[in-house]
Amino acid sequence: MGILSGNPKEEPMHYGEVFGTWSFLMAAKGLIVCHQTHLNHAGDEDLQKLLEEAIQLGQQEVKQIETLLKENGVGLPPTPPERPNACIEDIPTGARFLDQEIAAALALDNAAGLVSCSKIIGESIREDIAAMFGQIHVQKAVLGAKVLRLNKEKGWLIPPPLHLNKTGDC
Repeated sequence: MGILSGNPKEEPMHYGEVFGTWSFLMAAKGLIVCHQTHLNHAGDEDLQKLLEEAIQLGQQEVKQIETLLKENGVGLPPTPPERPNACIEDIPTGARFLDQEIAAALALDNAAGLVSCSKIIGESIREDIAAMFGQIHVQKAVLGAKVLRLNKEKGWLIPPPLHLNKTGDC
């Protein structure tokens, strides 16, 4: 039996796993406060619900990854302070994020999270780390589908130029 056999939790993390999980954790902490800020600006109730879901998912991710890093003796990145709740009417109209801007940012951030999860899964040699990020990936994919549906329903989605294949033309 070698060092990388048996219980994965007893195996050391390699530098790529440490860097990937630490970086993901730092980004997740930043996104939580970003979503909290966007929640203060959001007027649409459906968008507010998705932001609250994204915050909850982010908090779950943070707990899981912090536990992993602590168990492996890795220092944690700083946690930014939570944002206070604000009344949307107290934010001047010209200083507010628009709902469609918030929804686009949520979609973009979530898509970046999917890519990060995939990268960590691909680099992992510890099955428990790959499984953890597989679970996070699935949760992000579900949230992404909800955000896409909302963007379509509200008319906020701005598609790129569409390719319409014209058959029969030479």
